Amino acid sequence: MRIDVLTLFPEMFQAPFSASIRQRALSRGLVQLCIHNFRDFATDKHHVVDDTPYGGGAGMVLKPEPLFDAVENILSATGDEPPVIILTPQGRLFRQETAVSLSAYPHLILICGHYEGFDERVRRHLATDELSIGDYVLSGGELAAMVVVDAVTRLLPGVLGSEASPLEESHSVGLLEYPQYTRPAVFRDWPVPEVLLSGNHAQIARWRREEAIRRTLERRPELLERATLTAAEKRFVASLRQTDLAC
Repeated sequence: MRIDVLTLFPEMFQAPFSASIRQRALSRGLVQLCIHNFRDFATDKHHVVDDTPYGGGAGMVLKPEPLFDAVENILSATGDEPPVIILTPQGRLFRQETAVSLSAYPHLILICGHYEGFDERVRRHLATDELSIGDYVLSGGELAAMVVVDAVTRLLPGVLGSEASPLEESHSVGLLEYPQYTRPAVFRDWPVPEVLLSGNHAQIARWRREEAIRRTLERRPELLERATLTAAEKRFVASLRQTDLAC
């Protein structure tokens, strides 16, 4: 997969992508990450990329020309038609299913917002999608772009050590992940649940599923509205809620 990131601060991407899984994915050629300073595409003497908003108001707005020229330069060089995504608080919420969908593309272009945002013509005529990583405002789109790159690329074949890993994680099946334990079996009088030591894989799978449902209900109950549950699991949720009401 190739990912092009348009930013005014390319140096911000050096450290996060020089370690751990991300660095291995890049060094093994599983991901090609191309960072562009779209200030380089400003044509005036001072390389200005922002201007005051028409109609007045606080702050500055990113001009359309450098962004259009930067994206069109990439498209001309690659011959692709990838999704062009701007990172903005106004975008749709980035979820695990969004990451899964984006991981199917061989090429993505991410544009990091700044100041008071983008000239509306960038939204209407250049971007194909807008994403937000949460209901809060950051000083720029760089951190959001890093989150998207990390979440998407770890789903690519060969990036993680186990192909099953991303299938069992929180949000991958609409639930938070079940509790995990490792050695020792008893630590400071806190034992590992007996079922995990039983060797009975069917019982372990059922326990993990129920604990995932229980944890989701406790911490992110709204996720259960979108999760795919069996009739028995729906009854289990109802019993948990009834127990909570009784307490």
